[in-house]
Amino acid sequence: MSRLKSVDQETIRILNQKKILNLLYRNNKLTKQEISQKLNISIPTVISNSNALIEQGFLEEAGVAESTGGRKPTILKFLPDSRYSIGVCVTKDKVRIILTNLNFKIIHQMNFNMPEKLYDFSDIISKVAESIEYIVKNFNIPSNKILGIGFSLPGTVNEKELLLKNVPNLGFKNVSFKKFEDYFKFPIFIENEANASAYAETFINFNDAKNSLVFISITEGIGTGVVIGNNVYKGFNKRAGEFGHMTIVKDGKKCNCGKRGCWELYASKKALLSEYRNVFDDMNRSLDDFLKRSKNDLKAKAVLDTYIDFLAEGIKNIILTLDPKNIIIGGEIFPYKDFIEEELIKKVFKDNSFYDESQCNVMFSSLGENAAVFGAALLPMENIFFLNDNVL
Repeated sequence: MSRLKSVDQETIRILNQKKILNLLYRNNKLTKQEISQKLNISIPTVISNSNALIEQGFLEEAGVAESTGGRKPTILKFLPDSRYSIGVCVTKDKVRIILTNLNFKIIHQMNFNMPEKLYDFSDIISKVAESIEYIVKNFNIPSNKILGIGFSLPGTVNEKELLLKNVPNLGFKNVSFKKFEDYFKFPIFIENEANASAYAETFINFNDAKNSLVFISITEGIGTGVVIGNNVYKGFNKRAGEFGHMTIVKDGKKCNCGKRGCWELYASKKALLSEYRNVFDDMNRSLDDFLKRSKNDLKAKAVLDTYIDFLAEGIKNIILTLDPKNIIIGGEIFPYKDFIEEELIKKVFKDNSFYDESQCNVMFSSLGENAAVFGAALLPMENIFFLNDNVL
């Protein structure tokens, strides 16, 4: 019994430290008295745990505040440069690598294009390892200050087993990241790209906390990350949220996954560009060119309207299935939000008796194109800010 009590006390101590760290992360500076009031813990508890966090390098004492009577209260300050994290975002077309501090300030970033034909995933990992070695060396970051490397990946993953289970758009299955651990000096973590993006939305955007959301990542395909009560929902087999492969057109186009009529074949960035090129018989123009043309060209506008119809239908299905408070759209489609957002929201809520705009917010991500790579960088930070995994 005494050992159990000791373990419980240690857990409480660690939990209090994480609460203090989270609070100061969100507020930057607070007095010990303010921390005590906001967290409803005693001043002695604040003092002992903040001293431990100062010793670990996460906090520092930053002077005193004005007193309303008695001793002036000591101010504690969060130190974002006390630790660093590396985020790696892998997509079908490119790999992006960032070094960030605990406030998600990007210290440096690099990227390289994916080869046209990728035969072995280790080829990519080797280039990532070279890039990270360059970053760490050139920015003179002490190894003990780097928490690890998080990978955002375009497929289903088992994060506990470090297993990339299935990536239809890259043609890979069951890629074990355990065999890549020797490529790096730091621990590695992996997550599905849409889940990583959803996780970033809930943690980083703390001024607008969203604990019930679906993040829709629109890239080469469509991935969705589901957050319920601040937990990323993955399901029993860790493949929840594969809405990109729900059937939207019966007996429709053939998908890489083996099915027909999948949503991502009609509502991904690739689908929109392909349709424009087919309609205009022009394989050289970019999506930017076609979307600008849609402002004045009726044929181009018709392509965009049809695309938005398909995107809206999928979102309607998600709302009816999960009833989230927020639908957040991001990924590679983000730069084109001005062409899509207003009309999309109209179509999602048009002719519908189940829900209205007061019950579900549909918006584009405030993290822009950084959501997935920030989510990747967040993975090594979890142990600092959280006691348990936020996964269902």
